[in-house]
Amino acid sequence: MSLLLNVSLFNCKTATHRRVNQVLECPARSFNNVTARKRNLVSVQCNMTTNFDAATYKPPHYFKENEVPGMTDFLNTVKFTKDNLVPVIVQDMDTGDILMQAFADRAAINETLQTKLATFYSRSRQGRWCKGETSGHFIEVNRVFLDCDRDSLIYLSKPIGPACHTGSKTCYFEEVLIDSGSSPSDPPRVSQERVKKSDVHAPLTTLYALEKTIRDRKQALEDETAGRSSPVPGAKPSWTAKLLGKPTLLCKKIREEASELCETLEKKEGADRAASEFSDLIYHAMVLLSLQGVEFGKVLGILRKRFAQSGIEERAKRAPKAGDDPSKNE
Repeated sequence: MSLLLNVSLFNCKTATHRRVNQVLECPARSFNNVTARKRNLVSVQCNMTTNFDAATYKPPHYFKENEVPGMTDFLNTVKFTKDNLVPVIVQDMDTGDILMQAFADRAAINETLQTKLATFYSRSRQGRWCKGETSGHFIEVNRVFLDCDRDSLIYLSKPIGPACHTGSKTCYFEEVLIDSGSSPSDPPRVSQERVKKSDVHAPLTTLYALEKTIRDRKQALEDETAGRSSPVPGAKPSWTAKLLGKPTLLCKKIREEASELCETLEKKEGADRAASEFSDLIYHAMVLLSLQGVEFGKVLGILRKRFAQSGIEERAKRAPKAGDDPSKNE
């Protein structure tokens, strides 16, 4: 099996790939002003999917493969199938969700690298397919990765709307289940559980699985409070539900956990202790986010926007809160 993410187009060392990188990282330098204006139009259209009009949409301009220095040399290194296609996996840049898988030919990759809009080759349509041109649900490509065997790609992306044609955020929501036999001598049984909503069975990374658990506890608490359901007899008491029902206790615990995390450094308690206290802090902070209706993806999006910005500059630009002492930010 190929190992993905081993080679980043942004970190290629050769001069040929550096020229391609200029297209990837610096579209403002690579394209003329007309193209820049069209790219801005696409961005506006992407962010207004409810008003998207496929009839008036115009794809952004991009150069032919042989007009982009280094593009042909790069594409010649990709191992396409006998049908001149390569599989492309689309991954959400913030959540890590695998959104979809499709195929791309040389022309689709060339277009994607320049326009930053995920473009593929549709085998059913036998032609070019830019995701979102009919629905408005574009996929904005932030980075592109090539695997170690150079026979598959990852588009690290920001989806604008659901990625799946069913309306789900990801195409992967049918879980294959393996049930053990009734006795050690019986073979296991494979089954598939088909669901329509991806938020039920979509594969979740650790923090998103935690977010879902907290959200489920919150919904159960609201249902019980409103009389829509009754407590399950014999069920274990939920600490999460208790925190959700007592905001003062929740804030107290967050302050305690933050203090204990700092003590792991001040008292040199070691890496394991620091990891444990940080886990406690994350958990309690995520309960607070749930209580305020803040999705964890929004937090990650804010963090990503700050990657290229000085933390000192970012703090200086924040609007001051009432009663803040400016000297404390120094």
